[in-house]
Amino acid sequence: MRVVFISNLIATRYTANMEVKMLGKNTGSMTFKETNNPIDSGKFGLPAMETSISGGGKLLDHDVMAQATFTAEMQPDGSWLGECPNTGVIFCSEGVAKYRCNGIGNMKADGGAEFRGGASFETTSEALSELNGKYFMFTYDSDAEGNAEWNLYPCL
Repeated sequence: MRVVFISNLIATRYTANMEVKMLGKNTGSMTFKETNNPIDSGKFGLPAMETSISGGGKLLDHDVMAQATFTAEMQPDGSWLGECPNTGVIFCSEGVAKYRCNGIGNMKADGGAEFRGGASFETTSEALSELNGKYFMFTYDSDAEGNAEWNLYPCL
């Protein structure tokens, strides 16, 4: 029997013999500039946002650029359910990858947001092939000025 605990994106897996494993080391870190547009969610009479991001950083030790558009819908409890349905693209000199992700977020006191969730990638690039067939946990934090940081960690 396995039990998994996730807290602040640090996951510990306890197996029957109490072996402890953590999420893998940071696979990538990117910074983005956000552009937000309100949209109609059609659910619960609550707002939704469409966010486009553009930026870059490191992924698997490669310099990358990235772009994506995702939507987030406010839930009745005030949290946000976000989704990027296969509309994220990673560009590097060694090839391209597309990704999908979803997560749960909350607004921060400074006007930004923080999301935690998971992502999967598809690529034909040999340099980025380590992304294929794996699931990654992420942290996504933004400030009120639309500056955001995305960090990825492989699930082991």
